[in-house]
Amino acid sequence: MNDTPGWASPGSASSDGDTNGSTPQWSSNQPPAGQWQPPAAPTPGTPPPAPVPPQGGPAWGGMPPQGPWNVPPIAKPGVIALRPLTMGDILDGAVTTLRRYWRTVLTVTVSVAAVMQIAQILCQRYLVPTQTPLDPNASPAETLDHTLESLRISAIGMVPAYVIAAIATLLSAALLTVVISRAVLGKPIDLGTAWREARPRLLPLLGLSLLVPLIGLAVMIVGVLPGVLLDSEAVTALGSLAALLVVVWLWIRFSLASPALMLERQGVIASMKRSAKLVQGTWWRIFGITVLANLLMALVGMILAIPFTTLAMALSLDNLAHLDTSGIEKDWSFLIITGIGGVITNAIVYPITAGVSVLLYVDQRIRREALDIELGRAAGLPGYGD
Repeated sequence: MNDTPGWASPGSASSDGDTNGSTPQWSSNQPPAGQWQPPAAPTPGTPPPAPVPPQGGPAWGGMPPQGPWNVPPIAKPGVIALRPLTMGDILDGAVTTLRRYWRTVLTVTVSVAAVMQIAQILCQRYLVPTQTPLDPNASPAETLDHTLESLRISAIGMVPAYVIAAIATLLSAALLTVVISRAVLGKPIDLGTAWREARPRLLPLLGLSLLVPLIGLAVMIVGVLPGVLLDSEAVTALGSLAALLVVVWLWIRFSLASPALMLERQGVIASMKRSAKLVQGTWWRIFGITVLANLLMALVGMILAIPFTTLAMALSLDNLAHLDTSGIEKDWSFLIITGIGGVITNAIVYPITAGVSVLLYVDQRIRREALDIELGRAAGLPGYGD
């Protein structure tokens, strides 16, 4: 492995006379042969000598802190220690990356979030038509129909914003993956270097980002289709549930494909197979960490967004006291204030979410392939070989 983000599968260390390898090197300062004598037996009736307590307090395994059996500390060249990671280690590594490389990370995330919010504001202001207010005396069925129609019209009007957001998120994911890979090694990186590393992988990453959702959509169609053909609500509900479970299983199975594609320079299909191999046998663990991390980031996002939403609603109600909710949501003050809140929230939350994904990939390779040895070599740590 080298010090670039193009991580390859770890190889074995050389042992041909390398003092840093696996061949033991014995000291030349050995006692003369035949001069070692066993301790003399104690005289009968003499009490045994009192045990001597270890100096400096006990260490790991009850051994004294000094001596040949002392366990060396775990190396930590960057934001994580080179050992299998816990969920706390993964979250801490993601937050530390944001704190330590904040100039590069926030330049990426603030720019991406600003583009996304501007596109969303413009589409919501000009492309989403204003809905007719709902009749207060409407029946529950009419209320449901009105709500579904509002969602359909809003979704159609927001299509350009969704496309821009997908492209911006793709670019952000590629750049942040490179930044986090350098942060693991403790190496500095600027935005220009991250762009040069990520640019050749953008098209394959785009293909991956399109293929995985299309697979999920195909699974949902296959699950719902029998119920639609049989005109049976029970079969449709059962098929939808089964398809949803399969989609969730595939989501976790391919969750490490993006880091594999970026850091191992693999193709789309090869990265999906690579992710499936790394996830195999630990699906539930990765599912739990991924879900908990996303729920935690959603909670943080809600907390960050509350002050901006409250302020936007207050100002909009003062200016538009006689308009309904759809009118308020088209008011410029409401859109701009909530947009600012969205930029701040996404700029903080997204790099942590991306960091969890990349560090989960690193953790799985440490557990399965001893990637910690390759990372130690790439970081130039003593004792990890050349």
